Amino acid sequence: MPGTDVRESVRTVVETLEALPHLPELPARGPGADMVGRSLGLLVELYAHVQPSGWRFADRPGRDRRRAEGFLREDLDALEEFTQGYAGLLKIQVVGPWTLAAQVELRGGEAALGDPGACRDITASLAEGVRLHADEVRRRVPGAALVVQVDEPLLTAVLTGRVPTASGYRVHGAADRGVVEGALREVVDAVDAPVVMHSCAPGVPIGLLRRAGAAAISLDASLLTESDDEMVGEAVEAGTVLFAGVVPSVEGPLSDPGGSVEGVRKLWRRLGLDPAALSRAVAITPACGLAGASPAYARSALARCVRAARALADNPE
Repeated sequence: MPGTDVRESVRTVVETLEALPHLPELPARGPGADMVGRSLGLLVELYAHVQPSGWRFADRPGRDRRRAEGFLREDLDALEEFTQGYAGLLKIQVVGPWTLAAQVELRGGEAALGDPGACRDITASLAEGVRLHADEVRRRVPGAALVVQVDEPLLTAVLTGRVPTASGYRVHGAADRGVVEGALREVVDAVDAPVVMHSCAPGVPIGLLRRAGAAAISLDASLLTESDDEMVGEAVEAGTVLFAGVVPSVEGPLSDPGGSVEGVRKLWRRLGLDPAALSRAVAITPACGLAGASPAYARSALARCVRAARALADNPE
């Protein structure tokens, strides 16, 4: 979400998204509030600090770690305040192990992605950190049925060998798909909650995410092509929920709610699936994060998601 006022953001989310509110992230507040820094603040016995080139692992916790933990406490306080008496689904989100490995440097300045041992350590630390974070959210919002979103925007680049090295002249080799799947499964198994795997990049590996245990897959629906139909159809028929990003996450005119979901209807017709199942099998979301939008647009986009979902449920065909 945009801006720096976490109480206003939480209030907006809780009041607008009655069926599935979430704990917002406000990266405009600076390092530690960004998606990578926030998740680094959850790691157990792994610490990082900010360097001119980005986040880098360190021997001990420092100011940047304390800052990330402080932001999260502030956010949880606001969430607790605005969810008094709430009972229902509640989503939290973390950056997944592979995007962290691609974004965070080891002490020598190279991404952790190039070190298999570091990747294993990140996965184990994140799994434990997310488990503890989920327990804390449950304590603060006792009526919450948690949903955990794992953000992996760089997963496709990791799998296809397109993450650049520090020099920029080479790339890290493609990661083994079995190793990638196993690490994601470790995080999924740790949280004791349904997991939504999210990427707004092209080429989301839907089959791999399903095998890793994702209950839902979140993606930018505008990037889907007919070549993706078979993977999407198999996932939906197997019970995987599709979080379809159909509302633009950047400033611009918003189409009418029915028009926003027309692409989903067309996809359903191509797949030959029962239109009556749409309201159970699809959730409507922004295409990606809203941090780059204005607060006014972010509010409008969330409200448009709600109206578009209702339009899809009321008129699936």
